[in-house]
This record gives sequence, C-alpha cells and structure tokens, in this order.
Amino acid sequence: MKTVSILGACLLMLAVQTLFAQTENASVEQQEIIDLSKEKWLWMADKKADTLADLFHEKSMFVHMGGAWGRQREVDVIKSGGIWYKKAAVYSVIVNIIGNTAILLNDIDLEAVVGGNTVTNPFMVTEVYIKENGKWKMGSLTFSRLLRPVKMDGNNSNQ
Repeated sequence: MKTVSILGACLLMLAVQTLFAQTENASVEQQEIIDLSKEKWLWMADKKADTLADLFHEKSMFVHMGGAWGRQREVDVIKSGGIWYKKAAVYSVIVNIIGNTAILLNDIDLEAVVGGNTVTNPFMVTEVYIKENGKWKMGSLTFSRLLRPVKMDGNNSNQ
C-alpha cells in the first residue's frame, strides 16, 4: 500500500512537471490559447452562456457522450442547465498551432450536472480554435471519455 502511495505521488509530480513544462515553453500564441481555454472552463462553470456564445464560432460543433450538435444548442443547453460544467480539474494541456488554427488537448476530470444528476468523468477534451480578424473563436469542442480512473478528489477547483 505504501509503495502504491509513493508511486502515485511520483506520477502526480511528473504530470504536474509536464504540465508546467508545456506552459513554460509555450509560445505567446500557445499561451493565449491555454489562457482562453482556462477562462472557458470558468465561464462554463459560471453558466456564462452569453460570453460563451461570443467565443463559439457560428459554425462550431460540440461532441458529447450523448450526442453532437451546433453552437445554438450548446448555448441553450448551458443556459437551461441541461448540462452544468460544474468543475474541471485540468491535468495536462498540449497546444499545436497550424496556420490560423489552434488544437488544444486537455486531460481533465469533469464534474458536471447532467439532467439533475452529478457525474464525474475523465476526459481528453479536444478544443479547436480558429483565428479570424485577430480574434480566436472556438470551432469545435469534443469530449472523449478516458479509461483511466477519476483523479479528482473533490477538493480541486477549476484550473
């Protein structure tokens, strides 16, 4: 049991170092996307549907465990509370910029209220941003459920 705890602590430290290394070595544009993604998780937790509607490109697409839909339905789901993205614990972030497109991968645990039930799932979230007229807009948000166990202990906050 002691060995498992020590191994777990070492793995956690390695994951945190990898996250900070990615953030420390990020270009200005990559850091802009990382910061925007962090803000987006906070806006989702605070149900700021109008702020999110401004971030979401008019042709954006969203893929969830229960289906896929466009911008307006995502905004409506957030406004209605159909999905409340309550808390995201972000463990790693990777950003690649290709021309005017940024692809961000987040390894997260997401605590959400879906249909009145609180659920926590481990996800690899793919966010695609497109830079138009000097402003980043989200083009896609995809949740891919991971097979790893949930790491969130209930004390983590949006990161």
